[in-house]
Amino acid sequence: MSSWLDQLLVYHPAPWQEHDWARLSGLPLEDVWFRASDGVRLFGWYVRAPNVSAKSPTLLWCHGNAGNILYRLDNLKRLYQVGLSAFLFDYRGYGRSQGTPSEKGLYRDALAAYAYLTSHRHIKPQRLVLFGRSLGAAIAADVAAQQRAAGLILESSFPSVEAVARAHYFGLPAHRLLDARYDLLKRLQQINMPTLVIHGDRDQIIPIELGRKVYEATKHPKSFYLVSGAGHNNLYWVGGSNYFHRLKLFAEEVTR
Repeated sequence: MSSWLDQLLVYHPAPWQEHDWARLSGLPLEDVWFRASDGVRLFGWYVRAPNVSAKSPTLLWCHGNAGNILYRLDNLKRLYQVGLSAFLFDYRGYGRSQGTPSEKGLYRDALAAYAYLTSHRHIKPQRLVLFGRSLGAAIAADVAAQQRAAGLILESSFPSVEAVARAHYFGLPAHRLLDARYDLLKRLQQINMPTLVIHGDRDQIIPIELGRKVYEATKHPKSFYLVSGAGHNNLYWVGGSNYFHRLKLFAEEVTR
């Protein structure tokens, strides 16, 4: 269980809004219900890009700490348009997913999403690319440390909750008030797969210096993609077509 302070400061889920999202988005959204290892029922969307084969890459998407998958529909549409299939899911307590967020719980949720893709969708690990944005980077890395995959993408990532707290609170140990750790650097020591680190140079929530620390701690083969003029929440929008083609290029390179 996470503390009440974690619920206040770390997790910011948004409630679900019921609409015909497939029609509104123009995407072939497939509703997916699945369960974490502790029985919590979770919800996500699987989107299969057009003209793909069994050898095409699929992204397992771990989003950030706020909103829910509805907030990523525009992003998902752009991935679909460049020919990338994706499984975007909500952690416990987010959107339609049941339960209450916690660090251990979110790790379980991502592992369950991985199990869904590999066991039920029969997507081979060598065709699977793990994608994590912000808080989701540590979650995607937790999967990468335990399971096989073709590659890992870490976007707007941070070394740990401690590093973020010290960056925003003048070096004071504010993280000690929280249960959440999300120690990405610790997990990177256990990961041996191609990794792409992406960061915006105007990110005021997770300063680029923290993104560079993540990159430095990542094992080879690795690459760093800087999105000039991008902040924390508008990176994909500022990056535009070049950003999405970079994602596709990485996914195709690691799944050859």
